Amino acid sequence: MIKLALPTGDLRVPTSERLSAAGLYVEGYGEGSRKLRSLPVPSQPDARVRVFRERDIPMQVALGNYDIGITRLSFVTEMQVRFPDQPIVPLADLQIGRAGLFAAAPQDAFPTLTDLGRLTSVRIASDMPNIADKFARAARFPRYRLQSVWGAAEAYPPEDADLVVFAAPDEDAVRKLGLEPLFSLMSDSLWLIANAAALASKDLTAILTPLMQGARGTHNGRLRLPAPINAVPSATERPPRDFVRLAIPDGHQQRHVHGALKGGGIEFEGYEEKTYVRRPPSGMDGVEVKVIRPQDMAQLVALGEFDLAIAGRDTLNEHLFAFPNSPAYELIDLHVSPYNISAVVDGDLPADTMDEALAYWRAQGKRSITVAAEFPATADHYARSRHFWRYQVMPIAGASEAFVPEDADILIEGTETGKTIAENNLKIIDNINRSTTCVIARRNSEPSGPRAEAYHALVERLRKAGEAALV
Repeated sequence: MIKLALPTGDLRVPTSERLSAAGLYVEGYGEGSRKLRSLPVPSQPDARVRVFRERDIPMQVALGNYDIGITRLSFVTEMQVRFPDQPIVPLADLQIGRAGLFAAAPQDAFPTLTDLGRLTSVRIASDMPNIADKFARAARFPRYRLQSVWGAAEAYPPEDADLVVFAAPDEDAVRKLGLEPLFSLMSDSLWLIANAAALASKDLTAILTPLMQGARGTHNGRLRLPAPINAVPSATERPPRDFVRLAIPDGHQQRHVHGALKGGGIEFEGYEEKTYVRRPPSGMDGVEVKVIRPQDMAQLVALGEFDLAIAGRDTLNEHLFAFPNSPAYELIDLHVSPYNISAVVDGDLPADTMDEALAYWRAQGKRSITVAAEFPATADHYARSRHFWRYQVMPIAGASEAFVPEDADILIEGTETGKTIAENNLKIIDNINRSTTCVIARRNSEPSGPRAEAYHALVERLRKAGEAALV
């Protein structure tokens, strides 16, 4: 059996085309099947295919759960920077999805890395935090603060970051975002990777040989780092802001939040059900709005970067489970986008409750339970609250239905209709809590002075939006 991990997302179709051209058509993959496990390869009946978010594939291959994977080289590098001894082998550049990994700053703000280094502290945002940290250390920034984000790092400058490390198609694409590329860290694309032990012990030629025809070798994708700068930080502090900052979400919550705000008489120009600008005009005196990923909001409110944020209660709970003393808290329930955070297991497991599942696994002599979750702190809290005897939490980036039962015993997942769960032969065994969209604030930090009036006016309008959703 050859186990192959393939990426979901925007590169699914070109990856499918490359597989098919190599005589390895995967049934349902390019067509966007909602089924993520056990996709058949008619020409290779011994191949077993799973579909994952690209970010999860390097670790799955390194762990030996899969023999071969296709993913962006940047995700492999991100893992190897932190875990350099993992048994993973980049084999060949498939030349799909060409991009670059750039360190960029707001245009006309910092012409060089040395200019950045003169700041009191360089604020860095990146969804590649291991690479970003290695970059900052190589540059010898005297002081820096790294903000790990789930995505959309380009949205953070100039208000919340001085430098971002992120992927973009090319330098022109970076400049169109209002950023100036100061350094190119690596060339990125989809690569064929393999587990070192599998390469040594299994015959993988049926998959590797056709895919490697016309591919390039491993010399094209090395991580480049800057030379040390020579800068002395300035003693000048950033001035305090004189306006209220509100974060609103992109992604699947956007439609619900737009509707809730509209029901309360709040409309931000450029923030619609399906489209948005990153900084829509608020239409309110003293209020600034930014659109970012909801998973990052609770931490940014806790740090004081935003006064208020609108996100799902699940993201707030994840933050509070990880940081129990955080000042972030739920101020207003907007009563929209309801769904359950649930424990999901294999549909064939002979158990209908978590207690029955735990008893079954004990009887089977299971020594440890693996819990897969996009929100690992929530998963850890749940495992401890249910008194799992021994467990490990597997942080994942998405496409979560692919993990159970082969790679995890339990999945902690947000569920609405349960349709995707059923299509992947899974079942909900426990509803952990209920999430709706809420307004997040920071305890004991209500603005004073000229910001207070704008803050309280905004809070009152948000309360009315929550009340209108109940009508």
